[in-house]
Amino acid sequence: MADTSNLLNSDYPQTHPLLEKHVKTLDETIERFIGSFGWAQLQQAIVVSFAWVFDAQQTFISVFADAEPSWHCTDPRIQSCNATMISNLCKLPRNSWTWDEPIQTSTVSEWDLSCLGPVIAGLPTSSFFAGCLLGGLVLATLADSSLGRKNLLVISCLTMSSSTFLTAFSPNIWIYSILRFVTGFGRATIGTCSLVLSTEIVGKSRRDKVGVIGFICFTLGFLSLPAMAYFTRGSSWRMLYILTSIPTMLYSIIVHFMIYESPRWLMVQGRKEEAINTLKSIASPDFYGTNNNILSISLSGIDISVEPGQCNTDLYSSIKMLWDKKWAFRRLSAVMVVSFGVGMMYYGIPLGVGNLASSLYLSVTLNALSELPSSLITYFLIGTLKRRSSLLFFTILSGVCSIMCVVIQEEQQGLRIGVELVSFFSVCTAFNVLLIYTLELFPTCVRNSALSMVRQALVFGGIFSPILIAAERGVDDNGLLSYGVFGLVIFVCGLFVVCLPETRGEIICDTMDEEEEKAKNIVNEAPYKQTLVAHV
Repeated sequence: MADTSNLLNSDYPQTHPLLEKHVKTLDETIERFIGSFGWAQLQQAIVVSFAWVFDAQQTFISVFADAEPSWHCTDPRIQSCNATMISNLCKLPRNSWTWDEPIQTSTVSEWDLSCLGPVIAGLPTSSFFAGCLLGGLVLATLADSSLGRKNLLVISCLTMSSSTFLTAFSPNIWIYSILRFVTGFGRATIGTCSLVLSTEIVGKSRRDKVGVIGFICFTLGFLSLPAMAYFTRGSSWRMLYILTSIPTMLYSIIVHFMIYESPRWLMVQGRKEEAINTLKSIASPDFYGTNNNILSISLSGIDISVEPGQCNTDLYSSIKMLWDKKWAFRRLSAVMVVSFGVGMMYYGIPLGVGNLASSLYLSVTLNALSELPSSLITYFLIGTLKRRSSLLFFTILSGVCSIMCVVIQEEQQGLRIGVELVSFFSVCTAFNVLLIYTLELFPTCVRNSALSMVRQALVFGGIFSPILIAAERGVDDNGLLSYGVFGLVIFVCGLFVVCLPETRGEIICDTMDEEEEKAKNIVNEAPYKQTLVAHV
């Protein structure tokens, strides 16, 4: 609590409206001194969230760069060629068929990967997700410890863009896969840092909606891919990597000079003066008049009690804290299991949509467009949606619709694509709610690390997707290897959400002790509420 003696000895009127109620938390400070959501906060949120555009591009660029092109027979003596065009391509003599497009349009045609087996064919995409997994584990706590949210975001974007540019000059599948691994390593923490940095600077009433801005930017990045791929069709797949790498480099420079570090992280790290300067820079001078020191006085009275070992003194201290606290470990375990199922479905459907429809550009565009209403629904309804029940609903719906894609016959192509879009829309909404939910489940000192671990579970689910998709190309199983497995996994994993507490409308804490105390208070209040309801 603020020291009232400082206020009595100050030159400012004791009846100033901003000092009538002493500030106890950063949430109250942000709400009272810079507002729940102002123009400066909106500007920062948009710029930071734009990182999701480049995140999406690198996540799904392999849908076009590694696509298997159509082909036709060149030897008229092979009568069964047309009948076995899809499933028996590798059974035909190599000199009896050729690609419809120039070989440089895809890595599959340029390096002749179709008949090397699903592991080799899916190696570049799996390498990307493996890089994301390792990068998340290695870099997870740097945003909570030494580097902070902003610096790690800049470094991650630069690493991703540099490796993406070099990928365009890959001479073979092995160098290509290594560079995709490095790209995934750099990309691992971009979404996490962006989401945490954009939400930690606004009041609790707008925090969930600000988080959705990143999801909308991700959709825009996803939508940009089929557009770029369509206008560069016929040219080399390398052009896609060049076009997506240069803007990311420029974006990193903009973030470095335009964006402020999270004041919450600065306060937890003991850098109170920097936090005060950051909040003053963001706040409008008209909001608290000419009394510029009022913010300093109030923040000087805030005591974020961080005991030894409660702050990130080394790289993996936050992971150790999450492991040591039973309630934190229980939450993290449950939310990571849910995340694994969501990840397998979320990354798998766009990679496998070419197996369901004839037009890859149209199919990917429709899937990307289905993310837009998902983001909008999340934006407008996140304030009223109960996190636990809505996440359970959308994971089950996505799983059921995915399994239906296997049951529906190929002759009913329109219905099949429609059900697939419902499945993807549902998993996109579950994805959005899951990330917002994770932000609310953990305190500031471990929030970035916890969110990184959850995203790594998402990526771990995605590692298996390209292998299943590649294996299905040579098997006529009507989608059982991909959509059947995806649906079953997300259905089972989604049930683990019942192990998590509800967080809608709750304040977010800054330390583990605060979060633990809040959880105890909720448990203690539950019997009282039940007794009160019974009497009523």
